[in-house]
Amino acid sequence: MFSYEQKKEFLKNGIYMFLILVLAVISTHYIYYQFQDVRNVNFNSESLDVTYREKTGDKIELLKVTPVTDSVGLSSNAYSLSIKNNLTESVDYKIKIVDDEDVEELDEDEIIPKEDLRISVKTGKFNKIYDLEELEEGILLEDTIKALEKKNISIRLWVRHDSTLPSGSAMQYHGVIQVIEEDSSIAIR
Repeated sequence: MFSYEQKKEFLKNGIYMFLILVLAVISTHYIYYQFQDVRNVNFNSESLDVTYREKTGDKIELLKVTPVTDSVGLSSNAYSLSIKNNLTESVDYKIKIVDDEDVEELDEDEIIPKEDLRISVKTGKFNKIYDLEELEEGILLEDTIKALEKKNISIRLWVRHDSTLPSGSAMQYHGVIQVIEEDSSIAIR
């Protein structure tokens, strides 16, 4: 049916197509995971895997004073994270907001006071709003995660609407979101 030359040309074209297909799959895989790694910062504790969905990872920041009402604050950009329990038993955990010690030292008049900040945490249908200063030891949420369960959590931060700070000023707040297990181990990279 086919001559020797036709079979040879067919085989050569088949090899070229296979190599191009392999190169395309590898390139697509590499590109996908390159962008995936930029957005997902993984932290682990003894039994929990914590994945932060923002480029800033576990850092939470507010870089400008813009007083807003709670309804506007609840529609602002969220810091999203997911917590996955790797054990076959429930685990108690806490989400805590602490001041970021890694930020260059700012003068006291450049830091937004905690009494002017509002923060919300949403897990499932539960959405709670706090004044940042009223959090005892910075604990935003205490909860239990069932065996092999995964929870998605959103945290939002804004300046309260009745703040006396000058609107538009370059005052800042920098914090760190910590997920702490029942045995006090903190999820780390």
